[in-house]
Amino acid sequence: MALFSEKINLELPDSDIAYYPNFLKEEDACSYFNVLRDVIPWQQDDITIFGKTYPQPRLTVLYGNNGKTYSYSNITMTPLEFTPELLKIKSEIEKEAGVEFSTCLLNYYRDGKDSNGWHSDDEKELGQNPVIASLSLGAERFFHLRHKQDKAIKHKVLLEHGSLLLMQGQTQHHWHHQIAKTARKIGERINLTFRIIK
Repeated sequence: MALFSEKINLELPDSDIAYYPNFLKEEDACSYFNVLRDVIPWQQDDITIFGKTYPQPRLTVLYGNNGKTYSYSNITMTPLEFTPELLKIKSEIEKEAGVEFSTCLLNYYRDGKDSNGWHSDDEKELGQNPVIASLSLGAERFFHLRHKQDKAIKHKVLLEHGSLLLMQGQTQHHWHHQIAKTARKIGERINLTFRIIK
């Protein structure tokens, strides 16, 4: 299933980030995208940021194997049981990451208006130095990175169909990331972010 044609280490300070542009074969990536788009019970939660509440600008769902909830921005999500497709993807990513993930947060970006604002995956239930594995399916989107202490240090990566982004070490302590809105005509994207809920 996995192709592993290339691994690119992002040489950014205070981080451990690797990008695999062809983690999945094209036909597998397309198959997974179609299945997940159609069978996942996508939901749109209300999100609260800076005291204001509004519909989250994307659809989400949480899967896990330990029953533990995941909370962010006044949203608490309860995991569903992993589907066979998610278990296959999880197994392949675990081989590369060298860890066993308990949880996967799925995001469905319906078009360029859907987004994910600046944040770090640093919730306390993720532990001290969380390992976050992010698999992209569908339309390409730019993943923006910004150093927390020196906001002049920025970087962006084009997340391609079937690619994997692996963030480890102290990355979440020192970096924010986002998927910004775009006015360009752009197709649907599904993002799977595997993590370990302590």
